[in-house]
Amino acid sequence: MTAHVDRRQIVKNAALGFVMVTLSQNVLASEVQTKLTTYTYKQVDNLKIRADVHRADDNTLRPVIVWIHGGALINGSRAGVSGRVKKRMLEAGYIIVSIDYRLAPETKLPGIIEDIEDAFRWIRKDGAALFHADTGRIAVMGGSAGGCLTLTSGFRVQPRPTVLVAFWGYGDLVGDWYSKPSPHPRHNRVQVTKEDAFAQVTGPPVSDARKRKGNGGTFYNFCRQRGIWPQQVTNWNPITEAQNFYPYMAVKNVTRDYPPTMLIHGTNDTDVPYEQSTMMAEEFRKHGVEHELISIVNGEHGLVGGDPQLIDRAYVKAFEFVDRHMK
Repeated sequence: MTAHVDRRQIVKNAALGFVMVTLSQNVLASEVQTKLTTYTYKQVDNLKIRADVHRADDNTLRPVIVWIHGGALINGSRAGVSGRVKKRMLEAGYIIVSIDYRLAPETKLPGIIEDIEDAFRWIRKDGAALFHADTGRIAVMGGSAGGCLTLTSGFRVQPRPTVLVAFWGYGDLVGDWYSKPSPHPRHNRVQVTKEDAFAQVTGPPVSDARKRKGNGGTFYNFCRQRGIWPQQVTNWNPITEAQNFYPYMAVKNVTRDYPPTMLIHGTNDTDVPYEQSTMMAEEFRKHGVEHELISIVNGEHGLVGGDPQLIDRAYVKAFEFVDRHMK
């Protein structure tokens, strides 16, 4: 997709506390004019938590795709929306709302989930007036930790989203894969000291990793090397206080009312084990939830190393799955 900026407008409103940035883009493939508008959907103390709204530059009421970025709940930002998802969904007539949320470890898991819930409340309350959203049709998509939060939205968000697509996500927060030291080279290329790790995350809360002074990736690798990620994002011991995690774990909260869900995962994933998706698929099967698991043989995290044609087909199936339930 080739794009060029036609105009830029910044509007500041102190009472509402939002910043709006509008960019017009010429999408040559479909000749659709699109725009990007950035809102503050929530403020906690002095921290503004924002969402990017991508949509056609018109006033047509359109259904919504909520994109939730990944990064182990520690890294990432709303700018990390999948280019493949963005291109196809905008051309298909959707609005994409890519959200920030407060990041760990400066903010713990309950606060992160609160932000996710509040983002959906904002979309349902103000989306129609602000960006002509059909708030009765909301799909959720995200990868890795964003896939985890996508699955979490299926039981924490009310009313429930219409349909979910979790890319290499997870529904379990206390398993050995996260609560014991990782044996995988990707997490152990550089050994990190405790002092260096915590020096990266000693600042105030952030909702956009680009605003953090330290390197969240260094802190994440330290957590995986020591097997302390669950404790660092919650302050709870995953062994002795596992029950504290359960209200935030999708694998513990599937019911017959859970939204239709597609799972896409590489079988050789060494960051989020493939079994995380098979566990969710089994829960969906037991509770009669419509679902599909697409497995990419030899795919690493992000499907790296998988057959490109099979990956392309997986995305096509995901888009068709969303279309079927949204339209």
